[in-house]
Parts: sequence; structure tokens; C-alpha cells
Amino acid sequence: MSIVAVLAAADQVEFQFVRDAVEVTDPTLSKQVTTLEKAGYVEVVKGYLGKRPRTWLKLTPEGRAAFTRHLAALKAIADGAGMA
Repeated sequence: MSIVAVLAAADQVEFQFVRDAVEVTDPTLSKQVTTLEKAGYVEVVKGYLGKRPRTWLKLTPEGRAAFTRHLAALKAIADGAGMA
């Protein structure tokens, strides 16, 4: 969820920024992004910044909705709503 949390803060975020923010290696982030992309939660956008290739990540509307639901569930647990 930390990857999604970073992406939720902006329209799109550069791959390297996400990697550094969640403190993982490129291959680890790439695998997680592939999983999130297959789930329909993340879109991968490739392009150039000047002549340098770049990869940006962004949440899809479905990914943003799932993250919002996840936060609501965590809040309910923290507020004690999940207790019997």
C-alpha cells in the first residue's frame, strides 16, 4: 500500500521518486507496479524528459477508489468500529 499512498498524493509520479520514497530496489518496485497494473490500479506512462527516457506512474480511478476504501477501513479499525 505504500506505493499507492505515494501515488495518491499526485496526478503522476516519476518511477525513481516512488522507488526512493518506499525505499525499494528498481526490480522490486517494477514487480509491484506490474501487479498493481494487472489489477487495474496503476497506469504506467513512458516518455522522455528532454532526451532521457522516463517512466511515470499514476493511479487509475479504480486504484484511487480502492485506496480510499482501504483508508476508510483502517480509520474504522482505529476508531474501534471493528471491535465486537
